[in-house]
Amino acid sequence: MQQKTVEIAGDNRYLCKELGFLSVLCKGELLGRLPLDDLGAVLAVGHGLTWSNDLLVALAERCVPVILCGKAMRPVALLWSLEGHHLQAGRIRQQAKAPAPVNKRIWQALIQAKIRGQAQVAALRGLSTDQLLAFERRVGSGDSGNMEGIAARHYWQLCFGPDFRRDPDLPGVNAMLNYGYAILRAATARAVMLAGLHPAFGVHHKNAKNPTPLVDDLMEVLRPAVDALVLGLLDSGKREVDKKVKERLAGLPDLDVRLQGETSTISTTLKVLANSLADVLAGERRALILPDRLPKTTRSAD
Repeated sequence: MQQKTVEIAGDNRYLCKELGFLSVLCKGELLGRLPLDDLGAVLAVGHGLTWSNDLLVALAERCVPVILCGKAMRPVALLWSLEGHHLQAGRIRQQAKAPAPVNKRIWQALIQAKIRGQAQVAALRGLSTDQLLAFERRVGSGDSGNMEGIAARHYWQLCFGPDFRRDPDLPGVNAMLNYGYAILRAATARAVMLAGLHPAFGVHHKNAKNPTPLVDDLMEVLRPAVDALVLGLLDSGKREVDKKVKERLAGLPDLDVRLQGETSTISTTLKVLANSLADVLAGERRALILPDRLPKTTRSAD
């Protein structure tokens, strides 16, 4: 079943549960409704939103994250289910006591996969991948050499142009990337929740102001999928976050990727990745299960 990421962007909306639906109203008028079981995440962007407690409980019971967004689509708060998995308590304890060498090995694998994904985006654009793949081979334990940052500087200029600067506070292309990453972050948060992991125990991200470092860790692998979608939108003439851009980027979790030699979706891939992380932390497997290939979506987005 495809599960939708829903953005509530209008102001003064009232959200409530009616039978098995999320209903959105404004001044008593019904604007729309969606089956609760079809929801993958809810992004709250508009001003003056109000919620019924019954709705929030129903979303939490379904492990649907509600993400409150601030300026530039940056998440500032997250409704997190306390009952994501039957082994949740044990998995959280394993996260908390994970030794540094294990976390460093996990981060190494995540960054290698991210740079491979960036190389795939470059290849789909007909660009050379040699330098990116060389960076990928040089990623060590914990990425102590910061190959992630070095590769990123090369990648942005290679794929987005020599004058492009990745700055989340800028409009245009950067705003499009922000929106896509918000969609990816929501899908990743749900995968972490369903795996019974705690978002605060990251393997690398340690910013004291970030309540969900594990989400940011795992989503690194599929950031290039967002970049690919944005490049396709740029090819079709899009330069700002409009309705069409939002629709395209909201469909990110349902895009096909190759996982263990088979076709999967980004949403399913994230769930497999999060569960494989739990198994690695429990000592039940050695390596993460990572995507083989990203979506081929760097051209027309019409």
